[in-house]
Parts: sequence; C-alpha cells; structure tokens
Amino acid sequence: MKPIIDVETLHLVLALLLVLAVLAISYRERLGLERDLIIATARTFLQLFVVGYFLVYLFAWDRWELVLLTLTLMLAAASWIAVGRLKRPVPGARWMAVVSLAVGSAITLTFVTYVVIGVEPWYDPRYVIPIGGMILGNAMTGAALAGERFQSELRSRVEEVETLLALGFSGLEAVQDLYRSAIRAAMIPTINAMLAVGIVQLPGMMTGQILSGTSPLIAVKYQVVVMLMITCAVALSSILFLRLAVRQYLTPAHQLRRQLIL
Repeated sequence: MKPIIDVETLHLVLALLLVLAVLAISYRERLGLERDLIIATARTFLQLFVVGYFLVYLFAWDRWELVLLTLTLMLAAASWIAVGRLKRPVPGARWMAVVSLAVGSAITLTFVTYVVIGVEPWYDPRYVIPIGGMILGNAMTGAALAGERFQSELRSRVEEVETLLALGFSGLEAVQDLYRSAIRAAMIPTINAMLAVGIVQLPGMMTGQILSGTSPLIAVKYQVVVMLMITCAVALSSILFLRLAVRQYLTPAHQLRRQLIL
C-alpha cells in the first residue's frame, strides 16, 4: 500500500493561488467579496491548525472528561451560530438551540458509536469527536434553516394565521402548514446530498479515508452510516427546535405575538 502523500508547507502556500484567483475575479467583476474572502481564508488556516494541534493532544491524552468538554464547546458554538441565522431575535432562542441540538445529536451519536460501529471505549476521541462534529454541524444547519424559513413564512402569512386563530383553531393548528414547510426546507439539503452521493460527488469522509489508504468498500460503509446519521440528526434537531420556537410566537391564549414577527 502506498504511503499517504503529505502536503508540504510550500505546497500548502501555493494552494492560496486558488483563492487569489477568486479575489481577482471578485475585484474584476466588482462583487465586493474581497474582504470576506481574505477573512474567511485566514480563519480557515487559523481554526483548522488550532483544531489539528488540539486533536493531536486530545488523542494522546485519551480522557473521557476532555472528550465531553470538547463536545460541549462544539455544542455551544453550534447553538450560537444557529441562532445567529434568525433575522429577528426570539426569547430563549439560544437555550432552545442548545436543547434541540443536544438531544438530536446525543441520540444520534450514541446510537451510531455504540450500536452501529461499536466503539470501545465509548469515549474514543478518534471516533466520537469527528462523528460528533459531523452530526452537530449538520444538525446546526438544519435547525437554522428551519427557524429561518418558519420566521419568513410566518411574516408573510401573518394575516392568514391570525384568521385561523380567530376562527377557533389552536396555535399549533394555525401554524401547522408553516411548520411543515420549515421542516421540509431544513431536510432538502440533506436529501439532495443523499441523492447525489456516489454519483455527483464523493463525500469528504469517504475521500479522506480512501486517501489515507482505507479500502474503498470500508470507506463506503462508513459513508453510508454518515449519510443516515446526518439525516436523523437534522430531522430530530430541526423538529425539536421548531416545536420549542413555535410556543414563543404564541400566547397561552393562542394569540400571535406580533412584536416577534413584524
């Protein structure tokens, strides 16, 4: 088996030419993306290398306390980012995001690592951290998309919802169509990825395993698990987040809190 080809520092710097090409295009076309691209590129280098060095020590220490602490920090960051996607603030949105992402991700991560893969010990950071990161990242995106779509739908259909409430429908019944639309919007990227996997693209985890020398068939098995676990995590977290959020838009008397919408 051929050894893994390491990317030398000079060659990594040469990869910046790809971004410089995009910067040139942005400048020529007056897209105004130059500042964002520079900041994003700098953060990519900084964040990934910091994480890389941290994981080296985390794998060496192999302590369950550090694994749980790392997952907690990842959950906090994911919740903060998910709430930031909402155009208008919602009371308690940050805690709703923490609860929904924690529950959806914990259920999925536990099932995958304990039942499907059979990780031993249960806190093995080489499995728990990467898999947990993929689950949290996609659950975060799903919850953010669901919340953003629900807010948008509610703002554009506020008169319709209030009419249903006036006719005697409960709050949950009045927003049911909006709720379903938001969940579908959250699930579409995941479903599209499942439809395209293996045909349009080879996903990151599968590609990484193949490059590291893993058998393509083993990489395929892991990728199937990844796609299924992401689907579950996105669905659970998005549904729970919206269930909690919907209650904030309605009073106990089933009236709409307009100040949170308009």
